[in-house]
Amino acid sequence: MTPVVKICGLSTPATLEAALDAGADMVGFVFFPKSPRHVDWATARALGRQARGRAKIVALSVDADDDALRRIIDALAPDLLQLHGRESPARVKQIGEFCARPTMKAIGVAAREDFAAAEPYASAADFLLIDAKPPQDAALPGGNGRPFDWGLARDFNPHRPWLLSGGLDPETVEAAIALSGACGVDVSSGVERAPGEKDPARIRAFVAAARRAFARAAEGVG
Repeated sequence: MTPVVKICGLSTPATLEAALDAGADMVGFVFFPKSPRHVDWATARALGRQARGRAKIVALSVDADDDALRRIIDALAPDLLQLHGRESPARVKQIGEFCARPTMKAIGVAAREDFAAAEPYASAADFLLIDAKPPQDAALPGGNGRPFDWGLARDFNPHRPWLLSGGLDPETVEAAIALSGACGVDVSSGVERAPGEKDPARIRAFVAAARRAFARAAEGVG
């Protein structure tokens, strides 16, 4: 897998431009009203136009029904659908076929045994996202800024491209890549100055740090 840097939860033209200028491979937009990163339909249309052709556009939803998915497709025309709820493998496969888009399924991890939950999705989703498992009382299924033991992912080989998330920021992403062996990283809260408020400087720093780590990994430098 070619290394991938994804900036998720973008919601303004200025912060999206910072991610695009920094060279992010994927830019993510959240369709989940409980999230401080949620975007409305008009905003999604404008941001989609801004990003089109410059990075892969990812739409994040949480247990969305078919009607909501249709509206997301109409507003954003994403390249990829990120599913961050309790969607079953069958539902993930159905969404990919219904929307005619590749899918990325998020899997919450806190311990080594949690990776077993990813196995049924390896044949249903086009990408997997390994994220920190949220606390039981969390209002959001992701974007909580919680790390986990990234070294647990070192031997993860689902025969699908996968990205690492959970507690990443400009200061930790290099270590996370070295420990996990990940070829893709996804950040949201780690490049914010406040919940839902992205920091352009931190976006640029994150992309640069991830690129350094991927270059070292390619050279075999730990």
